[in-house]
Amino acid sequence: MPSVTVEIPERLAALMKGLPIEKMTYEAIVLDLYRRATISSGKAAELLGLSHVEFIKSSGKLGIPFIQMSPEELTSEIVGARTL
Repeated sequence: MPSVTVEIPERLAALMKGLPIEKMTYEAIVLDLYRRATISSGKAAELLGLSHVEFIKSSGKLGIPFIQMSPEELTSEIVGARTL
């Protein structure tokens, strides 16, 4: 597996002492890729070893919404649903 080296300021490194940094970093990258819509929720769940439902719940607790729509998109969906 490829690796990347990241320099972290000493003040931050001191706060991270004893934490599972590799795991936390991997999870943060996967969550950010999902948040940016680079990967799907299904792919994110797979990468994190979670079921789809577990991922949705977990990301929601972190404030990352499962449904990512702009207000305009939501309005359009509601109008479309009303015309059915």
